[in-house]
Amino acid sequence: MAHGSRYKLAFKRRKEGKTNYNARLKLITLDNSRMVVRITNQHVISQIIKVSSKGDETLVSANSKELEKFGWKGNGKNTSAAYLTGFLFGKKSLIEGIDEATLDIGLKSSIRGSKVFAVLKGAVDAGLNVPYNDKILPDDERINGTKLAEYAKNLNENELKEKFSHYLERDFSPVDLPNHFETVKNKIETEVSS
Repeated sequence: MAHGSRYKLAFKRRKEGKTNYNARLKLITLDNSRMVVRITNQHVISQIIKVSSKGDETLVSANSKELEKFGWKGNGKNTSAAYLTGFLFGKKSLIEGIDEATLDIGLKSSIRGSKVFAVLKGAVDAGLNVPYNDKILPDDERINGTKLAEYAKNLNENELKEKFSHYLERDFSPVDLPNHFETVKNKIETEVSS
């Protein structure tokens, strides 16, 4: 530990690697709601956060766990689930009267085609106005599960059981993911009206 009168102790969240205060300051001075996207080990979370003098206030939230209400049988953390979570989030935001936000990906690296940007595409497709560049969005084949289904078709039975056990436990074949994706998306569209 450094000593001396000129040493400044860093904030706890900076030391733990949880918050980049320079990036946060830029986002909160935009005077716009933030679309905060976080990817955990099991789920995708998206929230509209508004900064106030009392602290951050969550206005709208969506979690990939909520997709099960719409019949989602796939994994809660893949690209398809990320897009559907963003789509559900966008619909919820429009119902609450929020039609624009600024994307906040936190400490996540800005990698083209990542799950964070799949959530963004889902929210934008739902009608939320978020500034972005088209180059960062994932391909449609990744979003709707076509690439995953093609990969699963080329596996033998043992490899399929090993790599897609979560799907098979729910009596769902990963080969059917593109059709299932469209079904769940249409269900969200009809049941969550703006």
